[in-house]
Amino acid sequence: MNKVYACIDGLANSTAVIDWAAWSAQRLEAPLEMLHVLERTDRPLLTDYSGAIGLGAQDALLFELSALDAQRGKLAQEAGRQLLADARLRATAAGVVRLDVRLRHGELLDTVLEMEPDARLFVLGEHHHASGAVKIHLDHHVERVIRSVKRPVLVSTGAAFEEPKRFVIAFDGSPTSRTTVETVAHSPMLKGLPVIVAMAGEDTAQAQRQLEEAWQSLVTAGFEASRALLPGEPEDVLPGFVKAQGASLLVMGAYGHSRIRQLLVGSTTTTLLRLSEVPVLILR
Repeated sequence: MNKVYACIDGLANSTAVIDWAAWSAQRLEAPLEMLHVLERTDRPLLTDYSGAIGLGAQDALLFELSALDAQRGKLAQEAGRQLLADARLRATAAGVVRLDVRLRHGELLDTVLEMEPDARLFVLGEHHHASGAVKIHLDHHVERVIRSVKRPVLVSTGAAFEEPKRFVIAFDGSPTSRTTVETVAHSPMLKGLPVIVAMAGEDTAQAQRQLEEAWQSLVTAGFEASRALLPGEPEDVLPGFVKAQGASLLVMGAYGHSRIRQLLVGSTTTTLLRLSEVPVLILR
């Protein structure tokens, strides 16, 4: 469990994924590997026209389509190699020394699960966002990876990298969120950054006590920490609160049966990740 894997696909925020992965690898003092997966497509190029054209013409057309399919595969491989070469240059310019690239065929999730035993962190890009009351689903690649892996996942939600000046832990007092606090306290990734422990809900004595305990754990670990109790539901108040912090990062846990867990991996994927306009680090 050592490498940071950047899963890049060549879409709009691939550069942000590379930059976040480079930043994370240097913070963790871990090697970085750029991963690009050429996914299979089972969609046929041609339907069956055997009853509409002559047999000889059909054979010739199928042969030509097969050649085009092979050419498309070669072009995809070449584009993938170029994407990885450009990613290597960008990460090197950012100061990464231990760096490798990998081009694979297959499904992203299968590849990620294969790499998981050697992974310390996966970095992916999120391509779908919500605005206002619009309800949309997560990118299925991102959702499937989050549901399946047992390693931390950092999801870049924007088209450009902005080095975080602070981070916010989404906290609800559950065992999962307490584990998240302890993980942050003992990890080098976020050391030196101010942290806000943010809890959504009613202002009760129990909530204040739980916030105090989480805050104290981080202060003891050497963090400049503060805390906030926000009235309302997590999905209503946390995204705006985090956005208001400027260049920041949202940190949350992925397991447990808390309200936050339901938001993250609920069956309708009504998630803080979907609503967040800042990158999200999901811890195990």
